[in-house]
Amino acid sequence: MKKNQMKTIGVLGTVALLTGCATIMGQSAPETLNVRSAPDQANVSISDETGTKIFEGKTPTALPLEKKKGYFSGKKYSVVIRKDGYADHTISVDTKVNGWYIGGNLLFGALIGWLIVDPATGAMWKLDTNEINVTLNENKPEEEGAKSEPSARIMLLDDVPLSLRSKMVRISQ
Repeated sequence: MKKNQMKTIGVLGTVALLTGCATIMGQSAPETLNVRSAPDQANVSISDETGTKIFEGKTPTALPLEKKKGYFSGKKYSVVIRKDGYADHTISVDTKVNGWYIGGNLLFGALIGWLIVDPATGAMWKLDTNEINVTLNENKPEEEGAKSEPSARIMLLDDVPLSLRSKMVRISQ
């Protein structure tokens, strides 16, 4: 009887050492993003960091987003909310390191959790937000005779979808 108990304890101990803490305590599956707008029924478009559109729908909505882009690499998304008569809203959703990955593996998972299990499963990542609530502002009609000036928006190159980079023009040096 004692031999079986010792084997069971040994197997459980080995399994515990071969897992990552973020995998156990966190969530390796996709994480849900809730998107709401006032007024509702606005169009929602979500693209990933490569510019690939992964979702189109209407608010309110909830959808699962992958957190892992690659080994030790988290995903990044651009959420665009549009409704006729209202100004567009663009929100970036990024991933950040899960606290269980850092602290939990320090206590329980050790190097296997840090270097293999949690990076491979994506459990080391979590979305920096899982709620988007936007109040859309009405577009004001231009005053008669007023000229419309072109507008510019400053973005990091990493935030520009790959599909649009070939259309970019350098305006100054």
